[in-house]
Amino acid sequence: MQGIGKMGIKRSYQFGIGILLSGLLVLAGVLTAAAVAPKAALTDSGRADMITIDGLNTFGPLERPAVLFYHDKHTDALAKQNKDCSACHETTKDQLSQKFKRVQDNNKEAVMGIYHDQCIGCHKESGSEDEPTGPVTCGECHIKNPSVQSTWQPIALDKSLHYRHIKANDKKCEKCHHEYNPQTKALYYEKGQEGACLYCHKQATEENRISNRLASHQSCIVCHSRLTAKNQDAGPVHCSGCHDPKQQALLEKVADVPRMERNQPDVVMVKTGLGTGSPDAPSRMLPVPFDHKAHEGYNDNCRQCHHASLQSCATCHTVQGTKEGKQVKLAQAMHQNDADRSCIGCHEQQQSQPACIGCHSSISKASSLARESSCKSCHMDSLADNPYPVEGSQESKTAAADLLMSRIPKTETISVDQIPEKVTIKVLAKEYEEAVLPHRKIVQSLARGMKGNGLAGYFHTDPATLCQGCHHNSPVSAKPPQCGSCHGRSSEALNLTRPGLMAAYHQQCIQCHDKMGLEKPASRDCTACHAKRK
Repeated sequence: MQGIGKMGIKRSYQFGIGILLSGLLVLAGVLTAAAVAPKAALTDSGRADMITIDGLNTFGPLERPAVLFYHDKHTDALAKQNKDCSACHETTKDQLSQKFKRVQDNNKEAVMGIYHDQCIGCHKESGSEDEPTGPVTCGECHIKNPSVQSTWQPIALDKSLHYRHIKANDKKCEKCHHEYNPQTKALYYEKGQEGACLYCHKQATEENRISNRLASHQSCIVCHSRLTAKNQDAGPVHCSGCHDPKQQALLEKVADVPRMERNQPDVVMVKTGLGTGSPDAPSRMLPVPFDHKAHEGYNDNCRQCHHASLQSCATCHTVQGTKEGKQVKLAQAMHQNDADRSCIGCHEQQQSQPACIGCHSSISKASSLARESSCKSCHMDSLADNPYPVEGSQESKTAAADLLMSRIPKTETISVDQIPEKVTIKVLAKEYEEAVLPHRKIVQSLARGMKGNGLAGYFHTDPATLCQGCHHNSPVSAKPPQCGSCHGRSSEALNLTRPGLMAAYHQQCIQCHDKMGLEKPASRDCTACHAKRK
């Protein structure tokens, strides 16, 4: 499979299927207790193929510690003996059972007997033939504090990996994507309706839908196995091939991934819910022009925003909330600042980057000024006569595009001659000499930090916006008032959020340096900023 890389292990298709269904044990969490672990593996510092066999807890508390099972070591050992996964798994309904040497769990004693008889018996047989083998005593399997740790990490089909599969499959999306017809009880492909596997296949198996983990392994590993059986390049079939962090780091990254072809819009006018009255009543808030194409480029996959389906957010998250949207209202979905999928939450995560957090850590999100400016940044006045065109219409797309163009991102600051080169802080000079602030250097450094940042450019449309990082409660101006205009020599008893001038300076400067990870001042030595008076 060109574009996916030479990561497969050449072996028979039958063995590849065995690897698939054995690998399901890792993620399905349905194994029952008492298993084997090769003695040599216990000295490893970490593995990505570890299965914790603790399924006997369904019959009650475990009498001994759970067992760690090393899946890749066992499949490799079977391959050397010309055996496939049928050596451990029975077949039911043309599929290998996920359980070891059985199809279902009858009782605790029966399951325990299967593991003890079969696993230990296999190990003894291998040992009698002078082959490398696993433990044969209770204490070697049931270890309370094993030294080996799991390095297993989930793997996501990001834009790069998804594009490589598109290219390898010659844009035949039906090889992976399907829908389910409840009338015919059959899978079918519908072009233009492709969505993420997680939209249907949830974390656990539900009715006629297997879990996402099982679906991923059945689709991915079966495909990889078929290709390796034909001596073609393909992806991995071992646990570690996908889930080991070191192997993940070796995956080829496509530098410039072409935009996904799914008839998605370039720009969208996001409506904010209808007001009271007739169904055609306008929204209480102005609509939001949204650059959909740009946001596709910012994220690795569509699920970052469309976490449940590719429909609009308002389909599930209505003004009042719905069961389908888990009662998360539209305003919450867009504005909740601690949710990484909300607009505000995602933006605030970006503000936590070193180049941004120095300023944004001191800006009060609760101030009336911040609320007003933030709302108007997104909820924009219409440039046309009709601020509420029909959703999805050409008029709506044109209106959104015009509004976005009216706010072309900027990242420049005010002209150099308007920025004081140095600012001398001497109002508090007493025990220490006056402090000289390299004002222009600081402003220019902050401007370089946000250069090329589309999000910063969109919200810093006024060149003097950058000044608000320090002059946080002042109007946007090239000549904001001095700090002493708001902060007196002592704190205000009636306004605990407004510290005295000395506290304000130290809090603002030191906090900014700490948040941005700057070396200066390297310590809390006061002389780093102002010399001690003789």
